[in-house]
Amino acid sequence: MPPDLRVGLVRAGDLFQLLRDGQPRTRAELAAITGLARSTVAARIDSLLASGLVGPAGEATSSGGRPPSRFAFNAAARVVLAVDVGATHLMVAVTDLDGHILADRRLEQKVTEGPEAVLARAIAAGRDLLKEAGRPETDLAGVGIGLPGPVSHSTGRPVKPPIMPGWDAFDVAGYVQRSLPVPVLVDNDVNIMALGEQTAHWPDQDNFLLVKVATGIGAGIISNGELQRGADGTAGDLGHVRVPRGNGVLCNCGNTGCLEALASGWAIARELTAAGLAAGSGSDVRRLAAAGNIQAIQALRQAGRDIGDVLATVVNLLNPSVIVIGGSIGESGENLVAGIREVVYARSQPLATSHLRIVLSVAGDRAAIFGASRLVTHHLLSANVVESLLTAG
Repeated sequence: MPPDLRVGLVRAGDLFQLLRDGQPRTRAELAAITGLARSTVAARIDSLLASGLVGPAGEATSSGGRPPSRFAFNAAARVVLAVDVGATHLMVAVTDLDGHILADRRLEQKVTEGPEAVLARAIAAGRDLLKEAGRPETDLAGVGIGLPGPVSHSTGRPVKPPIMPGWDAFDVAGYVQRSLPVPVLVDNDVNIMALGEQTAHWPDQDNFLLVKVATGIGAGIISNGELQRGADGTAGDLGHVRVPRGNGVLCNCGNTGCLEALASGWAIARELTAAGLAAGSGSDVRRLAAAGNIQAIQALRQAGRDIGDVLATVVNLLNPSVIVIGGSIGESGENLVAGIREVVYARSQPLATSHLRIVLSVAGDRAAIFGASRLVTHHLLSANVVESLLTAG
């Protein structure tokens, strides 16, 4: 319950937070919860009804006389455009305000083609999806975008992203807003994935870690219910932590011994190619493992051990209750996860692992879409923003 509710000082924006759980309530029930007069609650509800954010939800059982009306959050009032920019793909979706996907599309798109080419394609796909979902552009409440590199949360601009030439300091939000004049929020893709996975499948877990294993390796950290970005937005960059087995192995960042140089999709593919197998990418690694190739399975298991070496320290430091493994290599199955569990449970302190679960992603490649939508609604549906919108009419 928001702090204001405990002292009975409730604006319409605060009252709306009570209804966001989707549970229908009557005016009398809201008055009893908040301590406000029924006339005050009625006025607040009227303004929320006018905004469309709240709608009628049937009638409660009558104790005599006319049954009282119930009201609930109307997730269909507006829509969100969610965009996941990957190294070699682009996923775009239209969701309602509860994160339910109304229409989506996956496109092959290299991030190296530059921000204008990638974002223009995302905007065009978004407009097509709005039409597919039967929603006009005027229904669009905001845009959420995940990028595969460090992002300054305050500005939404990429900061020296290693695999994104031409993107450094690019005004992503400003570019999108020239075509779609709505709020645009931008974050690192792993942060977005962590938000999406936790919201959709682990809502009761406040200490949560999502590890993306793909072209790069990174983690989205949720601690005490809050996403942790760090001072400069680089929290969770596990890929360039030095690992014991990495002596002399050159990483794309220029250092040696990085986790990414041993356990990412391209690193495993390089190892299998050196062993004489046809493996040019992480997709080939997954294909070989799925076909039962022993070398590919063993390589994934060893990559899991290398990741486990880093995560054992993370577990001791942060004490998460759940670690979710995602990303294109993370989706390869239990071989990678088995290697991670093997090392984490052996190297972390017993108390830190007594209730720890290490599992595969449930949301899969839609985690970033759920998270991008959540990023937007968390901002737009907050008490202060809703109150400002209602005050402005």
